[in-house]
Amino acid sequence: MTQKEPKRCEWCESSNLYRNYHDNEWGVPTTDDRKHFEFLVLESAQAGLSWITILKKRENYRKAYDGFDPVKVAKYSEKKIAALLADPGIVRNRLKITASINNAKYFLAIVDEYGSFINYIKTFTGGKPVTGRWKTIAEIPASTELSDRIAADLKKRGFKFLGSVIMYSHMQATGIVNDHLTGCYRYRELKG
Repeated sequence: MTQKEPKRCEWCESSNLYRNYHDNEWGVPTTDDRKHFEFLVLESAQAGLSWITILKKRENYRKAYDGFDPVKVAKYSEKKIAALLADPGIVRNRLKITASINNAKYFLAIVDEYGSFINYIKTFTGGKPVTGRWKTIAEIPASTELSDRIAADLKKRGFKFLGSVIMYSHMQATGIVNDHLTGCYRYRELKG
């Protein structure tokens, strides 16, 4: 007798890579600063592209970006930028690459000021995850008033290539928001 697959958000059903990401990461709250920085880099790189494209390049990004260590990334030189621009394993867009280096510096400033990136985010959320109540993918917003406020504050702090849509994607990825569909098994598990 085969075990029935759990009901998932339908966006992830096109590949095993998507299903694995959906089942194990998407919407799972994290306090890990390096994980937050990773998703800021990846979500910014994804702008204008599909998320599956970035997931396929994720391991290449991990190698190219020194395991997403913001301390190292903040110190990248023109020589390193040239190497990244020549790396076919990542999205070779100068604006996105230089923004990731710039953002590493401001990310570290936030961590210094608040103790962690999630502590900074909690000043906007009151420390509680935001839970959507969506039945269909069409209902899930691309951005919200909350992502507007956070993105605006990050821009004031010096972040580049990071708007409200990218910030909302980051919030979904790192569990600040639980946007699993209500019929998905992960919705109930993450809602607690």
